[in-house]
Amino acid sequence: MIKVVRKVLVTVAILMACSVEATAGTKVNESSFDWTPVINAIIQVESGGNPRAVSGPSVGAMQITPICVRECNNILQKRKSKKRYTMNDRLSVEKSKEMFILIQSYFNRANDVEHAIRSWNGGQHYSRKATQRYFEKVMRHMK
Repeated sequence: MIKVVRKVLVTVAILMACSVEATAGTKVNESSFDWTPVINAIIQVESGGNPRAVSGPSVGAMQITPICVRECNNILQKRKSKKRYTMNDRLSVEKSKEMFILIQSYFNRANDVEHAIRSWNGGQHYSRKATQRYFEKVMRHMK
């Protein structure tokens, strides 16, 4: 009896791992959540709406860094997409929004608005303390 239970548990674990692996490269929640209010507030905080804004390595309305562009391209590659973003795409508001949504679909599957705002400012391993003022600014623009 113990051997049967063990085999069933192992089989279930393998099936669960396979289903997670199978969905790892698919679009999850990219179109089912409306990020528009968050994106518009971030644009106001980051650049005041200026699509040509530059601050050090950050460029465009959403102040996208080269690291963010590379991360988006890594996600696209993992999803077996042929699409890639360029550094010039940071100057396009529409492509900047696409990159934001792509990052959220990969790292923020729960569509947690607070996580989205804080991670956009402080990266995926953000500090709540370090991102508090930014979070508050974005939230003020959302109201």
